[in-house]
Amino acid sequence: MTTTPPNPTSLSSAPRPIRPTLSTRPGSSLWHFLEHQFQRYRTTWRGTIVSGLVSPILFLLSIGFGLGSQIDDTSSLGTTDYASFVGPGVLAGVAMIQGANLGLWPTLGALKWEGTYQAVLSTPLTAVELATGHVLWIGFRVLIGSSLYVGILALFGIAGSWTALLAPVIASLTAMAFAAPVSAFAATQDNDNAFSLIARVVISPLFLFSGAFFPTSQLPVVVEWLAAVIPVSHGVELCRHVINGETDLSADAVHLAVILTWLIVGWVLVTRSFSKRLSS
Repeated sequence: MTTTPPNPTSLSSAPRPIRPTLSTRPGSSLWHFLEHQFQRYRTTWRGTIVSGLVSPILFLLSIGFGLGSQIDDTSSLGTTDYASFVGPGVLAGVAMIQGANLGLWPTLGALKWEGTYQAVLSTPLTAVELATGHVLWIGFRVLIGSSLYVGILALFGIAGSWTALLAPVIASLTAMAFAAPVSAFAATQDNDNAFSLIARVVISPLFLFSGAFFPTSQLPVVVEWLAAVIPVSHGVELCRHVINGETDLSADAVHLAVILTWLIVGWVLVTRSFSKRLSS
């Protein structure tokens, strides 16, 4: 009795199982992308961490301690000194700036100038997984720098509560809440002409009016309402609460809900934007 060998042609033409567009299980394409990013980051982490720490430390020293030395009464701020008010607020504010900046030029560079993300799609990675990994990687980078900054606050005697360990996570979520929608916008652009305008006219004012340097209640009513719907002001309040050990569960739940809402909406936008850009 002879056995007919299988036909290679029929095997190759067999239908392939449909793979989900997003898988977060260990060993998935998303995890491989993050692993690849980490391997690349191992050669550049020193420069990026130093550059990311310079800005918040300068704000802390010049405004928190420098200007703060001229402020005698901080009872209206809810802190014992001005540095304890500014230090945690700067953490979330700088995280927003870093998240937005990483969502602009590096995003368009990977999508167009360098062609990195087009090359990545030749692997089993989907556009949705790529967009998700892109935002998560920005959050990871901010998480590392924020952790070191919280350590510096502890050296200055500002971060004295164990809840300060939550501050880097909050800063990372704040960064991703901006990085996701900004990356979605960057993916629709063919050049970076609008990026500098966004950084100067949108991101910088949001940082100044985020509540990092003075309470948002002192702002005009319209600006105060605007600050209430922007995630950075909620990140500032959350970081300040956990670092100073003055958490308020009901208020903090609202702050976290606003940040997560922006992050979820931004994730939907960036996945759609990446999918459209990389399919054209």
